[in-house]
Amino acid sequence: MSGDAALLARIADALERLAPPPPPPPDPMAADAFVWQVGPDRLQPVPRVSHVDLSLLVGIDRARDILLANTERFARGLPANNTLLWGARGMGKSSLVKAVHAEVLRRLPRALALVEIHREDIPAIGRLLAVLRAAPRRFLLFCDDLSFDRDDSHYKSLKAVLDGGIEGRPENVIFYATSNRRHLMPRDMIENERSTAINPAEAVEEKVSLSDRFGLWLGFHPCSQDDYLAMVRRYVEALGIAIDDARLRAEAIEWQQTRGARSGRVAWQFVTDLAGRHGVRLG
Repeated sequence: MSGDAALLARIADALERLAPPPPPPPDPMAADAFVWQVGPDRLQPVPRVSHVDLSLLVGIDRARDILLANTERFARGLPANNTLLWGARGMGKSSLVKAVHAEVLRRLPRALALVEIHREDIPAIGRLLAVLRAAPRRFLLFCDDLSFDRDDSHYKSLKAVLDGGIEGRPENVIFYATSNRRHLMPRDMIENERSTAINPAEAVEEKVSLSDRFGLWLGFHPCSQDDYLAMVRRYVEALGIAIDDARLRAEAIEWQQTRGARSGRVAWQFVTDLAGRHGVRLG
């Protein structure tokens, strides 16, 4: 080997030693919950999912029962539907998904892994499906607060998981999403498509039809004061906070009035404050 060739070989060896090793391939069996990360692609294990017990979710009984039944059927290898949970903020949409996953794992250990994908990573969903398709378990793919804005074409990538293209959606993957919008698009965007397109009906249909690809739609609506107070009481009982019922009611109503809203989230925020004042830990 000439001197120049030997020098080049040494430089190549040195660069190879300096370069970081390639990341290991994603391991879908490493945990019961993951977050999908891109650049590089990886399934980031989540050792402990932050969730509330299913019994603490008050006022959404019908949605709870339907979603639990759908998810358990899927975990047992039976047909089940992709699901869109839509509606009012703070009414427990994402909490329900995580609570249902935990309950299914309690009944069927290791049967179902939760994989969260962020909205901005939807274009990489095809690569994620390729990873999950080959794994010997079933996966609940979850996107929280899913919506699309004007000129946002990410929704086209989502059709890969809802329809599956030529290959079809992997038999071992189901997709759940939460959104404040029933059709995932803002109304003014849909109306703008209708008014400016050459064929308004077709332009609107392409965007609205995305939500139609979910087999289940579960609606979440603003709660009544009675439902709000029932949520507060359930949390207080679960945490063992000792407080007179009349005082609890008065403080809970005052709290929601200062927030200008009633929801499960507002109820939990009030109980968090109450627990702190009573020296009670949440965990």
